[in-house]
Amino acid sequence: MLKVLAINYSQSGQLNEIVDNFLFPIKEDTNFDIDRIVFDLEKPFPFPWTNDAFFDTMPESVNETAQSLEKINYKHENYDIVILGYQPWFLSPSVPTSSLLQSSDFKKRIKSSKVISLIGARNMWLNSQESIKKYLKQADATLIGNVPLVDKTHNFTSAITILYWMLTGKKEKFLGIFPKPGVAEDEIKDMTKFGDIFLTANKNKEINKLQEKFLATGKIKILTSVMFVELRGKELFKIWAKLIQSKPNSRKLIITLYKYYLLFAFFIVAPILLTILNIFVFPFTKSYFQKKKSYFCGLE
Repeated sequence: MLKVLAINYSQSGQLNEIVDNFLFPIKEDTNFDIDRIVFDLEKPFPFPWTNDAFFDTMPESVNETAQSLEKINYKHENYDIVILGYQPWFLSPSVPTSSLLQSSDFKKRIKSSKVISLIGARNMWLNSQESIKKYLKQADATLIGNVPLVDKTHNFTSAITILYWMLTGKKEKFLGIFPKPGVAEDEIKDMTKFGDIFLTANKNKEINKLQEKFLATGKIKILTSVMFVELRGKELFKIWAKLIQSKPNSRKLIITLYKYYLLFAFFIVAPILLTILNIFVFPFTKSYFQKKKSYFCGLE
């Protein structure tokens, strides 16, 4: 019997649904002993967020500063398969997730494990997954699959709806006209299909081809414009995070400046820049961006 650890942190409950739907067909198979864990920090983050608390989380998210975890009661000392659900915060793994991955107890239990990551994101997950790969290698665990679920509405629309959701706790249509925030319900339910793919691959001893089978569904896609914004945004976030943490006495002021910089860059500068790039650059650099997409869809 294979020991499976399915673990995630979730404030709104969306990621719990994503992981549980993936697990649904696996639970029916008696060859798996599933340990299902939803964890938290000793000092939980608020939900709904306040405006100040939301942006104040940026430096620790970007710098992946570990915080103390609430005690986790694991069923086993080690696991054959680990299903890790997580959310990106500010283009990095959420603080609870990066804290978990830096935990010596967790690293000990996933040594030599095969890991599947399940992501619930607005639409930017590339940089956070790079960090996940790094932590798994440090723990001597092997990533065998990754399924990112994203909000597929327009980049700027989803930025508005996700802020509404995070600041009110209401997963509903903002002003009655915007689409519902987060990952679409039908896509969350479709996670059962990825669970079935895992079961079939394991049964046929093709677990090393799992990511190929995930990609063959055609559901994992990366938009060139979103990738471009994310890859450049991470470096800017690092500069702001370093500045904020280096001046603790001015933290509130610098975070306020960062917030207005982010809003200006995202809603004013980015649309203009992307319009120019879509006309004069992207059509002539398709092969370059396709290679980048292939890399991020992979596991290395």
